Amino acid sequence: MTSSELWTRETADRYDAEETETSSAAVLGPTLAFLTELAGDGRALEFAIGTGRVGVPLRERGVPVVGIELSEHMAAVLRRKVDRSTLPVTIGDMATTVVPGAFSLVYLVYNTITNLLTQDEQVECFRNAARHLEPGGRFVIELGVPPLRFLPPGQVAVPFDVSEHHLGFDTFDLVEQILVSHHFTRDGDDGRYRREDSRHRYAWPAELDLMARTAGLELERRVADWDGAPFTQDSTKHISVWRKPT
Repeated sequence: MTSSELWTRETADRYDAEETETSSAAVLGPTLAFLTELAGDGRALEFAIGTGRVGVPLRERGVPVVGIELSEHMAAVLRRKVDRSTLPVTIGDMATTVVPGAFSLVYLVYNTITNLLTQDEQVECFRNAARHLEPGGRFVIELGVPPLRFLPPGQVAVPFDVSEHHLGFDTFDLVEQILVSHHFTRDGDDGRYRREDSRHRYAWPAELDLMARTAGLELERRVADWDGAPFTQDSTKHISVWRKPT
Protein backbone atom coordinates (compact mmCIF):
# COMPACT_ATOMS: atom_id res chain seq x y z
CA MET A 1 0.00 0.00 0.00
CA THR A 2 1.14 3.52 -0.65
CA SER A 3 0.10 6.99 0.44
CA SER A 4 0.57 8.37 -3.08
CA GLU A 5 -2.47 10.08 -4.53
CA LEU A 6 -3.82 8.15 -7.52
CA TRP A 7 -3.97 10.01 -10.84
CA THR A 8 -7.39 9.87 -12.46
CA ARG A 9 -8.33 9.17 -16.09
CA GLU A 10 -9.15 12.85 -16.62
CA THR A 11 -5.77 13.96 -15.33
CA ALA A 12 -3.94 11.32 -17.35
CA ASP A 13 -5.69 12.25 -20.58
CA ARG A 14 -4.61 15.89 -20.37
CA TYR A 15 -1.17 15.32 -18.82
CA ASP A 16 0.85 15.36 -22.04
CA ALA A 17 -0.91 18.48 -23.32
CA GLU A 18 -0.03 20.31 -20.12
CA GLU A 19 3.61 19.14 -20.22
CA THR A 20 4.50 20.13 -23.76
CA GLU A 21 7.34 22.38 -22.60
CA THR A 22 8.98 19.75 -20.37
CA SER A 23 8.54 17.21 -23.17
CA SER A 24 10.30 19.36 -25.78
CA ALA A 25 13.60 18.28 -27.30
CA ALA A 26 15.34 21.29 -25.76
CA VAL A 27 14.30 20.28 -22.25
CA LEU A 28 14.48 16.49 -22.61
CA GLY A 29 17.73 16.37 -24.56
CA PRO A 30 20.08 16.81 -21.57
CA THR A 31 17.94 14.45 -19.45
CA LEU A 32 18.12 11.68 -22.04
CA ALA A 33 21.84 12.17 -22.60
CA PHE A 34 22.51 11.99 -18.85
CA LEU A 35 20.46 8.81 -18.38
CA THR A 36 21.77 7.13 -21.53
CA GLU A 37 25.35 7.56 -20.37
CA LEU A 38 24.59 6.05 -16.96
CA ALA A 39 22.63 3.13 -18.40
CA GLY A 40 25.54 2.15 -20.64
CA ASP A 41 24.89 -1.25 -22.19
CA GLY A 42 22.42 -2.24 -19.46
CA ARG A 43 18.71 -1.90 -18.85
CA ALA A 44 16.90 1.01 -17.16
CA LEU A 45 13.96 0.89 -14.75
CA GLU A 46 11.82 4.00 -14.36
CA PHE A 47 9.86 4.36 -11.14
CA ALA A 48 6.53 6.18 -11.74
CA ILE A 49 6.95 6.12 -15.51
CA GLY A 50 3.62 7.90 -16.05
CA THR A 51 2.75 8.53 -19.69
CA GLY A 52 6.30 7.82 -20.79
CA ARG A 53 7.50 11.42 -21.12
CA VAL A 54 11.06 10.25 -20.42
CA GLY A 55 10.87 6.48 -20.79
CA VAL A 56 9.58 6.39 -24.36
CA PRO A 57 12.26 8.66 -25.92
CA LEU A 58 14.94 6.95 -23.79
CA ARG A 59 13.85 3.64 -25.31
CA GLU A 60 14.03 5.23 -28.75
CA ARG A 61 17.68 6.02 -28.01
CA GLY A 62 18.35 2.31 -27.69
CA VAL A 63 18.18 1.90 -23.90
CA PRO A 64 15.93 -1.03 -22.89
CA VAL A 65 13.42 0.52 -20.48
CA VAL A 66 11.00 -1.11 -18.02
CA GLY A 67 8.48 0.91 -16.01
CA ILE A 68 6.53 0.79 -12.75
CA GLU A 69 3.44 2.99 -12.55
CA LEU A 70 0.76 3.29 -9.86
CA SER A 71 -1.97 4.79 -12.07
CA GLU A 72 -3.50 2.46 -14.64
CA HIS A 73 -4.82 5.54 -16.44
CA MET A 74 -1.34 7.03 -16.87
CA ALA A 75 -0.03 3.68 -18.09
CA ALA A 76 -2.89 3.47 -20.59
CA VAL A 77 -1.77 6.76 -22.16
CA LEU A 78 1.78 5.40 -22.42
CA ARG A 79 0.45 2.25 -24.07
CA ARG A 80 -0.97 4.36 -26.92
CA LYS A 81 2.62 5.34 -27.76
CA VAL A 82 4.47 2.03 -27.50
CA ASP A 83 3.52 -1.65 -27.20
CA ARG A 84 4.06 -3.86 -24.18
CA SER A 85 6.87 -5.90 -25.70
CA THR A 86 8.87 -2.77 -26.49
CA LEU A 87 8.38 -1.09 -23.11
CA PRO A 88 6.91 -3.31 -20.37
CA VAL A 89 5.07 -1.54 -17.52
CA THR A 90 3.99 -3.13 -14.24
CA ILE A 91 1.13 -1.54 -12.31
CA GLY A 92 2.22 -0.98 -8.72
CA ASP A 93 3.87 1.43 -6.30
CA MET A 94 7.52 2.38 -6.52
CA ALA A 95 8.25 1.53 -2.88
CA THR A 96 7.40 -2.18 -2.94
CA THR A 97 6.71 -3.42 -6.49
CA VAL A 98 9.38 -5.77 -7.85
CA VAL A 99 9.96 -6.58 -11.52
CA PRO A 100 12.17 -9.38 -12.89
CA GLY A 101 15.84 -8.94 -13.68
CA ALA A 102 18.65 -6.59 -12.74
CA PHE A 103 19.25 -3.08 -14.03
CA SER A 104 22.24 -0.82 -14.52
CA LEU A 105 20.04 2.23 -13.91
CA VAL A 106 16.95 3.00 -11.83
CA TYR A 107 15.66 6.55 -12.13
CA LEU A 108 12.93 8.71 -10.65
CA VAL A 109 12.43 12.16 -12.17
CA TYR A 110 10.36 15.32 -11.89
CA ASN A 111 10.02 15.46 -8.07
CA THR A 112 8.04 12.22 -8.06
CA ILE A 113 9.58 10.74 -4.91
CA THR A 114 7.61 13.41 -3.03
CA ASN A 115 4.41 11.59 -4.04
CA LEU A 116 5.29 9.17 -1.24
CA LEU A 117 3.92 11.04 1.75
CA THR A 118 5.85 9.37 4.58
CA GLN A 119 9.54 9.07 5.31
CA ASP A 120 9.17 5.30 5.75
CA GLU A 121 7.82 4.94 2.22
CA GLN A 122 10.59 7.09 0.78
CA VAL A 123 13.14 4.90 2.58
CA GLU A 124 11.49 1.81 1.07
CA CYS A 125 11.71 3.42 -2.36
CA PHE A 126 15.48 3.59 -2.00
CA ARG A 127 15.58 -0.01 -0.84
CA ASN A 128 13.46 -1.03 -3.80
CA ALA A 129 15.84 0.73 -6.15
CA ALA A 130 18.80 -1.02 -4.54
CA ARG A 131 17.21 -4.46 -4.88
CA HIS A 132 16.74 -3.91 -8.61
CA LEU A 133 20.27 -2.64 -9.27
CA GLU A 134 23.12 -4.82 -10.39
CA PRO A 135 26.46 -4.22 -8.61
CA GLY A 136 27.85 -0.90 -9.82
CA GLY A 137 24.40 0.26 -10.95
CA ARG A 138 23.05 3.76 -10.24
CA PHE A 139 19.89 5.24 -8.76
CA VAL A 140 19.06 8.74 -10.04
CA ILE A 141 16.59 11.21 -8.56
CA GLU A 142 15.57 14.65 -9.86
CA LEU A 143 14.14 16.75 -7.05
CA GLY A 144 13.56 20.38 -6.19
CA VAL A 145 15.18 21.93 -3.14
CA PRO A 146 12.42 22.91 -0.68
CA PRO A 147 11.95 26.69 -1.18
CA LEU A 148 11.65 27.47 2.51
CA ARG A 149 14.05 30.40 2.21
CA PHE A 150 11.18 32.28 0.52
CA LEU A 151 9.00 31.96 3.63
CA PRO A 152 9.18 34.99 5.94
CA PRO A 153 8.05 34.44 9.52
CA GLY A 154 4.35 33.67 9.67
CA GLN A 155 3.94 32.94 5.96
CA VAL A 156 3.12 29.43 4.71
CA ALA A 157 2.61 29.98 0.96
CA VAL A 158 5.10 30.42 -1.90
CA PRO A 159 4.01 31.20 -5.50
CA PHE A 160 5.82 29.29 -8.23
CA ASP A 161 3.93 30.34 -11.37
CA VAL A 162 1.86 33.41 -12.25
CA SER A 163 1.07 33.33 -15.96
CA GLU A 164 -1.81 34.04 -18.29
CA HIS A 165 -3.38 30.59 -18.07
CA HIS A 166 -2.05 29.28 -14.76
CA LEU A 167 -1.63 30.32 -11.15
CA GLY A 168 0.38 28.05 -8.89
CA PHE A 169 1.52 28.22 -5.29
CA ASP A 170 2.69 25.82 -2.58
CA THR A 171 1.62 25.81 1.06
CA PHE A 172 3.79 24.17 3.70
CA ASP A 173 3.33 22.14 6.87
CA LEU A 174 6.79 22.59 8.35
CA VAL A 175 6.26 20.00 11.09
CA GLU A 176 5.21 17.08 8.87
CA GLN A 177 7.33 18.19 5.85
CA ILE A 178 4.21 18.23 3.68
CA LEU A 179 3.59 20.74 0.93
CA VAL A 180 0.35 21.12 -0.98
CA SER A 181 0.73 22.30 -4.55
CA HIS A 182 -2.25 24.41 -5.65
CA HIS A 183 -3.02 24.92 -9.33
CA PHE A 184 -5.58 27.22 -10.92
CA THR A 185 -5.67 26.57 -14.67
CA ARG A 186 -7.77 28.41 -17.23
CA ASP A 187 -9.08 25.83 -19.68
CA GLY A 188 -10.98 28.01 -22.14
CA ASP A 189 -11.79 31.58 -23.09
CA ASP A 190 -14.76 31.97 -20.75
CA GLY A 191 -12.57 33.03 -17.82
CA ARG A 192 -13.23 29.91 -15.76
CA TYR A 193 -10.40 28.27 -13.85
CA ARG A 194 -10.01 24.62 -12.91
CA ARG A 195 -8.58 24.03 -9.43
CA GLU A 196 -6.38 21.07 -8.52
CA ASP A 197 -4.37 20.32 -5.39
CA SER A 198 -1.74 17.67 -4.76
CA ARG A 199 0.15 16.70 -1.61
CA HIS A 200 3.88 15.98 -1.44
CA ARG A 201 6.45 15.15 1.23
CA TYR A 202 9.52 17.29 0.60
CA ALA A 203 12.97 16.09 1.59
CA TRP A 204 16.40 17.68 1.75
CA PRO A 205 19.43 16.30 -0.14
CA ALA A 206 21.10 15.26 3.12
CA GLU A 207 17.98 13.34 4.14
CA LEU A 208 18.01 11.48 0.82
CA ASP A 209 21.69 10.63 1.32
CA LEU A 210 20.83 8.99 4.63
CA MET A 211 18.01 7.04 2.98
CA ALA A 212 20.51 5.88 0.37
CA ARG A 213 22.97 4.74 3.04
CA THR A 214 20.30 2.64 4.74
CA ALA A 215 19.73 0.96 1.36
CA GLY A 216 23.43 0.28 0.85
CA LEU A 217 23.95 2.97 -1.79
CA GLU A 218 26.72 5.56 -1.94
CA LEU A 219 26.46 9.13 -3.23
CA GLU A 220 28.45 9.39 -6.44
CA ARG A 221 27.46 12.79 -7.81
CA ARG A 222 25.08 15.69 -7.22
CA VAL A 223 24.56 18.45 -9.79
CA ALA A 224 22.12 21.32 -10.20
CA ASP A 225 20.62 20.25 -13.53
CA TRP A 226 20.82 17.66 -16.30
CA ASP A 227 23.59 19.66 -17.99
CA GLY A 228 25.81 19.03 -14.97
CA ALA A 229 26.03 22.53 -13.50
CA PRO A 230 27.57 22.59 -10.00
CA PHE A 231 25.13 22.19 -7.11
CA THR A 232 25.36 25.20 -4.79
CA GLN A 233 23.45 26.74 -1.90
CA ASP A 234 21.45 28.75 -4.45
CA SER A 235 20.40 25.77 -6.59
CA THR A 236 16.65 25.28 -6.86
CA LYS A 237 16.87 21.56 -7.67
CA HIS A 238 19.35 18.74 -7.83
CA ILE A 239 20.10 15.62 -9.85
CA SER A 240 21.58 13.07 -7.44
CA VAL A 241 23.28 9.81 -8.38
CA TRP A 242 23.85 7.01 -5.89
CA ARG A 243 25.84 3.89 -6.75
CA LYS A 244 25.46 0.31 -5.58
CA PRO A 245 28.91 -0.94 -4.56
CA THR A 246 30.43 -3.78 -6.52
